[in-house]
Amino acid sequence: MAEQKYEVLKLENQLCFPLYALAKETIKLYRPLLDEINLTYTQYIAMMVIWEKEKINVKELGKRLYLDSGTLTPVLKSLEAKGFITRHRSAEDERILMVEITDKGTALKDEAVKIPGQIVSNIEISLDDAIVMHRQLYNLLEQLTEKKQD
Repeated sequence: MAEQKYEVLKLENQLCFPLYALAKETIKLYRPLLDEINLTYTQYIAMMVIWEKEKINVKELGKRLYLDSGTLTPVLKSLEAKGFITRHRSAEDERILMVEITDKGTALKDEAVKIPGQIVSNIEISLDDAIVMHRQLYNLLEQLTEKKQD
C-alpha cells in the first residue's frame, strides 16, 4: 500500500521528463545544421521571429520566445556582433529597445530555410500526429503561462 503512495514520484510517471528529454534531443538534432550557419538554437529561434517581423522591440521578442531579458540580451548581442541584427532605441520612446534585421540577417534566411525540412526528415511521425502534438503542446504552454500570470 505504501508503495502506491510513491508511484507519483517515478520518473516514467512524469509528464515533465519526456518534455525535458525531448527538448534536449531535438536541440541536439538542430546543432549540426545550425553550426553550418553559425547560430545556436536560441539565436535561431530569435532569428525566426526577427525574420518574420524584421523590426521588433526586445520586450515583445522576449514574450514571443518565453525568454527573460537576462537570457535574451546576450543572444541579441551575439547576433549583432555577427552582423545579423542591429539594436537601437526607439525614436518614439527611448525606453524601448528595438531589434532590426540587417541585409546579412536577411541573407541568412535563405540558408536557414532548408533546416525545418532536414529536421522533419529525421523524425518518423505522421503529419496528423505532428499536428495533434503541436496543438497539444501549445495548449499546455498556454495553460502554464496563464497560471503563471494569475
